[in-house]
Amino acid sequence: MSDERVKQVSKLQRAMIRPELGAIAGVVLVFVFFFMIAGDSGMFAPKGIQNWTVVSAQFAIIAVGACLLMIAGEFDLSVGSMIGFAGIIIAILSVQWGLPVWVSIIAAFILCLALGALNGFLVIKTGLPSFIVTLAFLYILRGLTIWLSITTTQKTIIGGVKQAAEGDWLAPLFGGTILTGLFQWFADLGLIDTFSRGSRMGQPVVEGVPMLVVWAIGLIIFGQFVLTRTKLGNWIFASGGDAEAARYVGVPVRRVKIAMFMFTAFCACVFATSQVMEFGSAAADRGLLKEFEAIICVVIGGALLTGGYGSVVGAALGALIFGVVQQGLFFSGAESSLFRVFLGTILILAVILNTYIRRMITGER
Repeated sequence: MSDERVKQVSKLQRAMIRPELGAIAGVVLVFVFFFMIAGDSGMFAPKGIQNWTVVSAQFAIIAVGACLLMIAGEFDLSVGSMIGFAGIIIAILSVQWGLPVWVSIIAAFILCLALGALNGFLVIKTGLPSFIVTLAFLYILRGLTIWLSITTTQKTIIGGVKQAAEGDWLAPLFGGTILTGLFQWFADLGLIDTFSRGSRMGQPVVEGVPMLVVWAIGLIIFGQFVLTRTKLGNWIFASGGDAEAARYVGVPVRRVKIAMFMFTAFCACVFATSQVMEFGSAAADRGLLKEFEAIICVVIGGALLTGGYGSVVGAALGALIFGVVQQGLFFSGAESSLFRVFLGTILILAVILNTYIRRMITGER
């Protein structure tokens, strides 16, 4: 016999409470749609798969950090500026100052983690919304990045990083490729196309799995494990759900939130380092609007803007949707500006869906 004091929830409602549900449905729809309109254009050939996988991995890296921070009840709008800042720091230290690339990378991570801690400290100590504090840092870091670049090199793009990274032990962890032998074997079996001319004749068009993808997968697994299998994960949910109640039961809310700001900065630096190693250069305007794209990935993945609810896997699926759509528009020959239209539309739909789910969970009318 059911207790009338307990709100009854149908099986459909229980399924909809899962934060990943909307993202899973979105992934299926996006894949079906682009398979129908761009299936013959090479989008689902090995090279095409690599293209949208790499783009999705870029979104996923910053989405993981943004996801944990949003579940903890905060935002970081300085992520995009931190990407440009970290890249310029690596380039200046290695190319202009002649330091080893591994030293430059470690220095960039230390600076980014310190800035993340500063963001969190200011939010906690001042009581100001994280939206305001990190919005200020968005402008501060972007201006500082451009100033540093112009002051040291008289330009906003610094090249020569790839040459400086030759023989470095740390650089391949961000800009290298793994499983090259396996992909060459696939090419020998005829499963992957090979180059038919030039110096790379006979080599597979897809050489292996880029380290950017490896980092994305690693961060997704790490973030999901922390969120669902550790005490820290419970603290993150509690801090975002009801910070005051969490303090009463002994949750170190301040330390949790500062740690999540630092983790978000870490993810931004991973993105920046991988990008610098891939292109062999750094640019002061890199990372533009990435903070908003990361937040949208998280919202698509089912996280509530009010905090206390979300999923790293859902955020990763949101990143996959973004990567497939961005590359799908290219392969289908559509105007690239439609991607921004898609971002705005899917954000509105995701917020409406998440609001309905929140009301269903809390019993609000």
